Amino acid sequence: MGQALYRKYRSKSLSEIVGQEHITATLTNALKGGKISHAYLLTGPRGVGKTSIARILAHEINGLPYGDETHLDIIEIDAASNRRIDEIRDLRDRVNTAPSAARYKVYIIDEVHMLTKEAFNALLKTLEEPPAHVVFILATTEAHKLPETIVSRTQRYTFRPVPKEQVIAHLRSIAGSEKIKIDDDALELIAEHGEGSFRDSISLLDQASSVSDHVTRADIERILGLAPAELIANLQTAITAQSGAAIVSSLATLYDQGYEPAMVAFQLGARLRQAVLDGSAASAALPLLQKLLDVPAARQPKQLLELVLLEAALIPIRGTVTPAPAEPPKPAAKPTAAAVPKQSKPAPEPKQTKEADEVFPPTEERPVDGPEPATAASEPPATETAEPTEPLPTQDVLELWQQTLDEIKKQHNTLYGIARMASPELDGNKLTLHLKFAFHQKRLNEVKNRKIFSDVIERLSGRPIEIVCVVADKATTAAAKPAADVSTISNIFGGAELLES
Repeated sequence: MGQALYRKYRSKSLSEIVGQEHITATLTNALKGGKISHAYLLTGPRGVGKTSIARILAHEINGLPYGDETHLDIIEIDAASNRRIDEIRDLRDRVNTAPSAARYKVYIIDEVHMLTKEAFNALLKTLEEPPAHVVFILATTEAHKLPETIVSRTQRYTFRPVPKEQVIAHLRSIAGSEKIKIDDDALELIAEHGEGSFRDSISLLDQASSVSDHVTRADIERILGLAPAELIANLQTAITAQSGAAIVSSLATLYDQGYEPAMVAFQLGARLRQAVLDGSAASAALPLLQKLLDVPAARQPKQLLELVLLEAALIPIRGTVTPAPAEPPKPAAKPTAAAVPKQSKPAPEPKQTKEADEVFPPTEERPVDGPEPATAASEPPATETAEPTEPLPTQDVLELWQQTLDEIKKQHNTLYGIARMASPELDGNKLTLHLKFAFHQKRLNEVKNRKIFSDVIERLSGRPIEIVCVVADKATTAAAKPAADVSTISNIFGGAELLES
């Protein structure tokens, strides 16, 4: 059986450790000066050399050469498998035994954050008063989970992710030694995927060496499940062009070729991030970047990614929002009974009281501009007599719709995400929702969903409302857009939360 490359090229001395010079220099000087601590704590991300340095340090303390063989006085413990108090009590009993051959008995406890609370308490007593012949080396990727009482009794060394340039140089050296022919852009992609982890990067290089005699970037992309750059570029172009149909088509192409939505979201997010840094994308891309982070953990990642991108298509990602051309002024809507303004002409009888108005003879001629019978400006009409039969002013409709969306969002987040893309039109008691896509119209037309909206709007407006969902054609959509005002768009789609699902 062959040996994995990350084990074959594991560092054997502090001088061979790459990317952690701030730690290796300190430990080297301490060893030269004979300053040995009773406990060390090594923290940092995975695959950056914590375990390697722990083993090298254990051998250096005892003046032993470091090899693959184990030593009786260097004991490695996996805290993930030995996390209970019984194992730590057993360790506490054995530390009093003198080393068999070496100067110090060294305990390396990996992933120490996995210990239980009781186990930590048992370990604490030993760390407070350890025997002179015992050294503890604790390693963890999650130092924030350690009790402060443990951390304060150790010398802490914080590891950093290895810079990409150093990873690439190290991978190139290994590839040369192993006679692996690989392109530079493939090495760069391996280093990017490793995110500063030597072990992950070398493991991926080892896997790539079995793909072909000449490893290219395309080979690494296939191993990682990355979609071709041109497909992601097409998806980005569709978002920039605000084309919902092109977005759906691009996603279908990616899924048909077997690419997962989580990886698509990752790649698209990387491109948008670079566009923001280059200054070629507007600030509208930032909310989309945030939403893309939610895709991998979603219960239905395909549906969430599609919804997020369709929402993003409502505003341009590249450049700034361009106001629509102003439309010709429309005739003013007839005011409703609830919104009748005060009379511009004086009443024919200034001293007329409400009682007098109520008994006004029906045959007597009424002033032309006066209020209808039994309607006083100071008292709103009863609900049953104030039911409007004509459309509200545009601004009132938009405000009512925004209030409805706010209520829906509290309990029906997915339904809210679809409904906020609708263009409302109120005609009497009939609310027509114009939608761009047929599958959105089908979803909102479900009986239970229409009832949800009807109940909310009736509660807000005080009157029963009939909900009708239609798919708007391009001409209708263009005509339904409000005049050139970004604030109007904000009123419809929720202001700064335009891309929120």
